[in-house]
Amino acid sequence: MSRISRDRMRRLLDEAEGYLMLELPDRSLRILDGRADWASMQFEASFLKGEALRCLERYREALKPLEMASALRPGDTRVALALGWCYKRTNRLAQAIDSLERVLHNHPDEPLLHYNLACYWSLAGNISKALDELSSALDLDPDLRSRIAEESDFGRLRGNPEFDRLAVGPTPLTCPDPEDSEGLREDR
Repeated sequence: MSRISRDRMRRLLDEAEGYLMLELPDRSLRILDGRADWASMQFEASFLKGEALRCLERYREALKPLEMASALRPGDTRVALALGWCYKRTNRLAQAIDSLERVLHNHPDEPLLHYNLACYWSLAGNISKALDELSSALDLDPDLRSRIAEESDFGRLRGNPEFDRLAVGPTPLTCPDPEDSEGLREDR
């Protein structure tokens, strides 16, 4: 492949990605569908096409390009998260869980993998695994706690004391007030 052809493909992929960032997935798809062969950039083209279809809520169609991207780069967390998202929305929860767990082995410090696994395990009714994954996610990124209240996937966990503890977070340590007469007073 000539350098010019490769540079042109890179520019087209950058343009398609830019349209996705601007939340214009239809335009991104037009670029990606305009070329049948992406040669050495097949991963990038497949991933972007899957993302564009996912943004358009065409989850079943998004699976094919995302599965291709996953086959080309099995350890990519972005692909695993997108696949999980689409599998869940096409009633393939076991595959959603599997896609994230495969990647988690190589990326155990990725909080979104743990958080999404917590969601999927909750939906699957495995409360223990859901709580374990949620705990791991929050240990890695406490800011994820702000998503819990609005997360409908955690419906089965609500009211569980361990879940409630995780949702609220750790209680801050308090120091006695030095002005408090009953505080740290030395008896002489």
